[in-house]
Amino acid sequence: MAPTSVPSSSGGSATSVPAPTTAPTAMPEVMVKPSGTINVGQKELGPYFGSPKLSGNPQIFLNNSAPITETLGMYDFTSNKVVPMLAESWDISADGTTWTYHIRKGVQFHKGFGEMTVEDVVFSFGQIRDSEKHARASNARKIFFPDDGSQSAPDDYTWVVNSGVAFSDVPILELLATPRATIAWIVSKKQFDQDGEKEANRNTSATGPWEIDEWRTGEFWRMKAFEDHWRKAPAFAELVEWEIPEESARVAGFKTGILDTFVMALDSISEIEKVDGAQLLQVPNAGQAGLNIYGQTYLSARDGGGAPWPNYNPDLPWVSPTSDVNSPEWETARKVREALSIAIDRQTIVDELLLGFGHPLALRDWGGPDESRLPARMVWDFDPDRARALLAEAGFPDGFGLTLSPALRGAPSEVEACEAIAQYWDDIGIDVTFQNVPYGTLRPSFVARTYEGFSCHSVSIRLAPVQGYANYLNDSVFSYGTEHPFLEEKIPIIQTTTDRVARESLELEVADFQWDNVFGEVGLYVFDNVWPIGPKLATWDGFIKQGDLWQINGYEYMEPQ
Repeated sequence: MAPTSVPSSSGGSATSVPAPTTAPTAMPEVMVKPSGTINVGQKELGPYFGSPKLSGNPQIFLNNSAPITETLGMYDFTSNKVVPMLAESWDISADGTTWTYHIRKGVQFHKGFGEMTVEDVVFSFGQIRDSEKHARASNARKIFFPDDGSQSAPDDYTWVVNSGVAFSDVPILELLATPRATIAWIVSKKQFDQDGEKEANRNTSATGPWEIDEWRTGEFWRMKAFEDHWRKAPAFAELVEWEIPEESARVAGFKTGILDTFVMALDSISEIEKVDGAQLLQVPNAGQAGLNIYGQTYLSARDGGGAPWPNYNPDLPWVSPTSDVNSPEWETARKVREALSIAIDRQTIVDELLLGFGHPLALRDWGGPDESRLPARMVWDFDPDRARALLAEAGFPDGFGLTLSPALRGAPSEVEACEAIAQYWDDIGIDVTFQNVPYGTLRPSFVARTYEGFSCHSVSIRLAPVQGYANYLNDSVFSYGTEHPFLEEKIPIIQTTTDRVARESLELEVADFQWDNVFGEVGLYVFDNVWPIGPKLATWDGFIKQGDLWQINGYEYMEPQ
């Protein structure tokens, strides 16, 4: 389903918005000098990082939504399939072990660093492999640089990768295609060699239609149009993203014309409708929200000499001292997790905070087309009385304390929905410490496995559930706070299953485990998003890329009104 305009709540007619089209492969013949500035309000920016090795989020998805950075492929909005971008095409061997990437010729890097070649592609993927922040560093290592595989570059525009074993296309394609937080983007090796890692990180030479020009931590990122872009040079000369944490301040900036668009909570729609000439663009299935339950790391820390992860704490009510799912200790902790889940009224959150732009979800990572494959039994019924009874059975009739943190990633109403969950838990006797901090502050504790609380965490619609399963593996850089021997055995098998029917059957086995044990993928809701478009901007008739759709993308296609 393509993006559509949002009907006015006052009954007025809506302005039609052209559907996205396929990415062009060549620059238009007639060029107009870019002019003017697009001003965007963001919840969080942090310092500018552009290095594949050193960047975390929010930098990754902000870089690729503009985009400053580009990847070998991109997600087509209508089909959610990966189509070529910096690669013209790719081939897969009959046995699934070898992928050959045909790199696009003539693509120029920012800042005068010349044409992109396969050397830059290999370098950039190697940077992802070596990252201690990137969520899919372990996948990049296993797929593109395995000990029992090989790679070669027969010429400047061809990369042949043999993984040693066959991999499902899902973990490969998620690294290839923008805009998501799990991508491998291409940067200039020449810049890294000439200027060093620090300069290449803070003033990155990439390939997107926007290049970083100036930034100040906690204030703004200023980008300028890259007029020699291979695909689409922007109509505007500048794109400036401003860090404005407060929703009310972003709304005020939009209403006064200071901002042309911003990351918006859905309950601000009525205010935006009052702005003459403003439009609202509804983007369906923009993402999915879930509840991460930390501390359940039942495997030894990676390279820790057999010691547990720092956040494994069996004293927490929701954590078992054993990973044996048939033990009474496991059942006690499971009851606590179930109580916390059924205490949440998901439908009310959708109706009141998302204004109906979404629906409840049983298991996060299953939102979108795969949701229809889940068994009918997987529905979280709102039942606070049963939740209290389960807590009493588990030995906590008077409740306990916990920390709850929203992962601030720009999803609509993400803070408000998480605050509602805190209130639902308070109603069953849980003492909630609500921790609202920048994602750049919170995320390192997820990576290091030191966080012991809960988080409300939104992600994009997946190509398949196995895409999100990577976050439950011991060798994953990023962690959802849950590791278990069953998942450690099953998920790698799914990742290397090339037959779709077999892969989907195995995905359901993991779904059954997660549901029955209230473990890992506790779903909250699927959400649509609504993008406010200011009167200075015409609706752009280029394309919108599927992916992390809480961030507006397609800035290179925006035209002045």
